[in-house]
Amino acid sequence: CVHLPSVSCRVVLICAKRSLCAAFSVFPYGESYHIRYKATTVSQTTHFISCVDELSDYDPNLLSDPQWPCGKHKRVLIFASYVATVIEYVKPSDLKKDMNETFKEKFPHIKLTLSKIRSLKREMRSVSEECGLQPVTIAMAYVYFEKLVLQGRLNKHNRKLVSAACVLLAAKISSDLKKQEVKQLIDRLEERFRINRKELISLEFTVLVALEMALYLPDSKVMPHYRRLVQQG
Repeated sequence: CVHLPSVSCRVVLICAKRSLCAAFSVFPYGESYHIRYKATTVSQTTHFISCVDELSDYDPNLLSDPQWPCGKHKRVLIFASYVATVIEYVKPSDLKKDMNETFKEKFPHIKLTLSKIRSLKREMRSVSEECGLQPVTIAMAYVYFEKLVLQGRLNKHNRKLVSAACVLLAAKISSDLKKQEVKQLIDRLEERFRINRKELISLEFTVLVALEMALYLPDSKVMPHYRRLVQQG
């Protein structure tokens, strides 16, 4: 029997191998709790409900904006009754360089290029589909991944581990995976991203903390990614 304090708290259970077992919030029961709940902000009462994500500045369309590759090669012509955009022909290598430079100017704190970010997302999708994960699960992994990217937490050394951890967390949250299926997913992630499974399992909780435990996402954050995945086939 464990005595809990009168104030709310979060309980995190970690197994001997430092992988996440469970995480939940505990609130005192009674009328005083309901009064306090209404008076406190959503972010203080729980990080697991979608309202927290609604309050964040995360934009699911930001890194997938089709205008990024246009860069300096785009001209907007404004006429009396319509607006036209003209994109001149340019070599793909120059377009990629221009896109990455423009992205770096806007987000100097992000240590990866936009082309590398998109490449990692393609790898995440590929390995997820190989493991039979649904598009909505991939979309959730994209949200986790992009949030960490925009926080400036990814770099050249940890990018593959973080990408794999986002897929693993999304699969655990949105899919009813059995123990053997989780093992198979970890095997595939280890093989595809060429990472160490022990490092992946250890990083899983670190990523969870960086996401402020907010793994349950509102439709407004997931659906834009989901629609693009479905449209791309």
